[in-house]
Amino acid sequence: MQGLAHQLIAGIATGGIYASVALALVMIYQSTHHLNFAQGEMATFSTYIALTLIQAGLPYWGAFVATLVISFGIGVFIERIMLRPMHNASVLANVGVFIGLLLVFRNAMGWIFEYTIKAFPSPFETGTPLLGGLVSGHELGSTAVTLAVLALVYLFFRYTKLGLGMRAAAFNATSSKLVGIRVGWMLALGWGLAAAIGAIAGMMIAPVVFLEPNMMLGILLYAFAGALLGGIDNPGGAVIGGFAVGVIENLGGAYLVGTELKLTLALVIIICVLLVRPSGLFGRVVQSRV
Repeated sequence: MQGLAHQLIAGIATGGIYASVALALVMIYQSTHHLNFAQGEMATFSTYIALTLIQAGLPYWGAFVATLVISFGIGVFIERIMLRPMHNASVLANVGVFIGLLLVFRNAMGWIFEYTIKAFPSPFETGTPLLGGLVSGHELGSTAVTLAVLALVYLFFRYTKLGLGMRAAAFNATSSKLVGIRVGWMLALGWGLAAAIGAIAGMMIAPVVFLEPNMMLGILLYAFAGALLGGIDNPGGAVIGGFAVGVIENLGGAYLVGTELKLTLALVIIICVLLVRPSGLFGRVVQSRV
């Protein structure tokens, strides 16, 4: 039972990371109706920036905040400079841009920061297990940070004028323009916020998996599975799906397929959702009459 409890708690901790990335994917999907294939690489690039700032002498939390600001700026820059001209382009053209972003970020990381595996510091105590040995200090701390971020994002979109404007622009751009909402800037701010959330996920997972250009490759697949499971058009559902995938991954890896084949569980979830309920558990089912 203690082993089962440990796997559950560890699954919730890693599920929080998947939930953050899934939320970033859904935010961009809502505004563009495309998946950002470069989300993982953007998060990894931000984590390298954080490590550079820490090595330069900045305290961890100072580097954390500075990285969020820089990541937000990168997200806004990408939307305004690279994606805004592609607004009326075909789906294939947009997919090409996202794949191009992925390759640019991945190769830029190798060129600037090198391909060697680097250790990333944790701001939480990692030596002594907590809660009777069920969870490490980093797992508990990263879960707390992730939950706090998700709560702030919910409050932002639910109770602030800017957050409501971003939701309206993502839901119906034409109607939003008619009531005076600057849709273009709302989309850019959404990209910036998604980049910042991805940066948090990267900084929380890097102490566990170590930092290298392909760090977020598997994590992005788990996050995509969580977003599909919860609903690719439902931010709250994507968060729940991310936590669910984290628990499924840990329990399945421990008791079903082994740690070497855990990634196949994400593929199974994706296939099952697409076959049984493509809209996800909490997504909207859209019907059109012809």
